[in-house]
Amino acid sequence: MITQVPRTVQIGALVPLTRPGWVEAGRHLLAGLELAVREVNDGGGIGGRPLELVVRDTAADPEKAAAAVDELAGMGVAALAGEYHSVVARAAATRADALGLPYLCSSAVLDALTPEHRTDWVARLSPPQSRGWRIYADFLLAAGHRRIAVATRPSVYWASGIRILRDHLAPRGGTVLELDTRTLSPEALCDELVDNRAAALLLLVGHPEPAVPIVQAVRSDPRLAEILLGAPAGQPEFAQWATLLGDDGTGIPFLRYLPDRLSPLGARVEAALRERLSDTPSFVAYEGYDTVAVLADALRTQGTDRARIAESWPRISVEGTRGPIRFSRTPGISVWQWTWPPVQVVDRDPAEPGRLRILHTG
Repeated sequence: MITQVPRTVQIGALVPLTRPGWVEAGRHLLAGLELAVREVNDGGGIGGRPLELVVRDTAADPEKAAAAVDELAGMGVAALAGEYHSVVARAAATRADALGLPYLCSSAVLDALTPEHRTDWVARLSPPQSRGWRIYADFLLAAGHRRIAVATRPSVYWASGIRILRDHLAPRGGTVLELDTRTLSPEALCDELVDNRAAALLLLVGHPEPAVPIVQAVRSDPRLAEILLGAPAGQPEFAQWATLLGDDGTGIPFLRYLPDRLSPLGARVEAALRERLSDTPSFVAYEGYDTVAVLADALRTQGTDRARIAESWPRISVEGTRGPIRFSRTPGISVWQWTWPPVQVVDRDPAEPGRLRILHTG
């Protein structure tokens, strides 16, 4: 009996492509994934077989993502890649762990991607939230901001971010005031900022709603002319932010996972991504590219056996667009983690909104 060898090597990709998912982030993530797949295939594929990306839209829905993982596992994909939203990635990681499907998470940062236990099936490229948000808290302290307000809505991701900020700021004399945007209009939120003498307001909410109206209300309130607006989750990274807010969207520091200077590989990929996107590539696009680069390396050395791919995480060494990628175990993190991706705090320059200024590097 002759066993048929599949014509392609398949990787399943989870990407938010429709609302309420962050569609712009999904577009950048997919551009990076697709560019890397094209380059792998231009270089001969995986053992002479083409690498194929099987894309599923998560639409920021954890249940939809878990169902997609089941479907992709049943199709026989060798590994799983992608996702931007942390709560969605957690659902995907939990299901991948249960099914024995190796999953390289591209962009989600929630520390406990598999909250019940540590897993060998899942690895991650993006930095854990605890690292990035502590760096952001250090930036706030260095800039002299200790009375911090956060505009928020209930979410595991936002609650985790608030806890990280509070735990890091409190021993250093900082305070964190939570303002629930379900019950406060943008104008009422401005009143709360004035009454509580907040030095900074962090936008721990969705984009464009309610982030954009909040920014517009704060920027138009003369009482808040000196307040710092911040968005650690990275909303101002994407072009839609500048399109919707114009000058109001500048000077708002956010977290970005890029080095101060790209390597030659990173510069080459940047040019290709810019052409593909007709826009400046975000850090999410580089994360997509690096995800496929890592999985292609594992597939070349381990074949398509899922267990062997998962066992190879600690032995992987790949030159990524943002530096050498290696995985290790990190206390408090339930998955194999790249240690460490670069982290910056940046903003859009008020004098030149198309340019990003580096304010702090972690």
